[in-house]
Amino acid sequence: MIKKWNFNTTKFGCTRNFIQVIFLITVIVIGYKFYNFTAQLEIGVIPEIDRPPGVEGFLPISALISLKYFFQTRIINDVHPSGLLIFLFISVLSLLIKKSFCSYVCPIGFLSEILVKIHLKIFKRGLRVNKFIDYPLRLIKYGLLIFFIYSIFFKMNKFVIKQFLYSSYNILADIKMLIFFSDITMTATITIFSLIILSVFIRNFWCRYLCPYGAFLGLLSFLSPFKVRRNEKVCTSCGRCDTVCPSSIKVSKTRNVLSDECFACGKCVDTCPEKGALDLSSPSKKFSLKPVMACFVVVFIFSGGAFLARKTGNWQNGISKTDYLNYMVENDLINIPKIQDLNKFIGHLDNRRKRILMQQMMDKR
Repeated sequence: MIKKWNFNTTKFGCTRNFIQVIFLITVIVIGYKFYNFTAQLEIGVIPEIDRPPGVEGFLPISALISLKYFFQTRIINDVHPSGLLIFLFISVLSLLIKKSFCSYVCPIGFLSEILVKIHLKIFKRGLRVNKFIDYPLRLIKYGLLIFFIYSIFFKMNKFVIKQFLYSSYNILADIKMLIFFSDITMTATITIFSLIILSVFIRNFWCRYLCPYGAFLGLLSFLSPFKVRRNEKVCTSCGRCDTVCPSSIKVSKTRNVLSDECFACGKCVDTCPEKGALDLSSPSKKFSLKPVMACFVVVFIFSGGAFLARKTGNWQNGISKTDYLNYMVENDLINIPKIQDLNKFIGHLDNRRKRILMQQMMDKR
C-alpha cells in the first residue's frame, strides 16, 4: 500500500520539505536555462534566451571576492552581481534563523537528507562518529574557510581584486563549472561517488566536515536570535530530540541550542511529545517561529531580495551576449566543428578574438 502523505502545517518537517522541493525545482529550471544558454554559445550562436542570474548562487568564492570589492569601493560589480546578493541573502538568513539555508534551500543539504534516510534504513539506530574523530574532522571545513578568508581579505589588494573580477576566468566561471559537470572526468566522478558513499555511512558527511560555506554560516548562526530553546519545567528528558537530531546535538542537555551544527530543521521540535518543551524562539521566548512563519521568512528573504535587486538594476550582469561569445573564443570553449554559420559567427568577434580563433583552427587541423 502507498502511504498517504498528510501535509501538516504545524510540523517543521512537512512545511520545510515543501520549501525544499520549491527551491529544488527553481534550481533545476535555472540549470536548464543556463545549459541552453551555454549550448548556443558553444556552437558560435548568440543565445536567444537570457542567462539566468540565479546560477551565480553557485559561485561563493567569486561572491566573497565581490564582497571585499564592495567594502573597498561601495560598488556592486556588474560581472556577477546576483552572486554577491545571494551570498548576502544567505548570510542574513543565518543571522536570523541559524543555518536554515542548509536545511530549507541548499540542494546539497536536500540530497544529504535523502542519503541520511538511506543510512537509517541500513543502520536502524544510526551510526555516530566518535567525538575524538568527529571534532578533528569538523576542523577541516574551518581550515578551508580560514584559507579563503585569508587569501581574499588579507592577500588580495584592490588592484588584484578588480583584475580578478573582470577577468575572463571569473566572467566564465559559471560556464566552466557547467562544462566541468557536463563533461566530467573519471577522477571527478570517482570523487563525487566517494562522497556519496561516505554520506551514506556517515550522516551529513559533506556538510559536517568539508563545506566551508556551512562553516561560515555556522559562525554567523551564533548571533541568531531564533534558536531551538528548551523549557526545563516542561521537558521530561525523554531524549527523543537527541535521537532525531541530524547533527547529533544533545538537545535534552541544554537550555538553548547554540551549536554551529544546528540547521534549525525543527526535527527535535516535531518529535517532542511535550507541548511547549521545545520551540524555535527568541531569547525571551516571547516570539516563537512556527513552521509556516519560518518558511515565510526564508522565501521572503530570497524572493523579496531578488525583486529589489531587479528594481535597482543589480540582478542581471552587464556582460552582453556578444561579449560572452568573444570570451568563449578567448578561453577555447567554442566547439568549432559544430559552428553552423562561420561567417556570421566571425562577424560577432573583435579583431583580437578573430586572431585567436584562427590560431585555434590551425592548431586543430
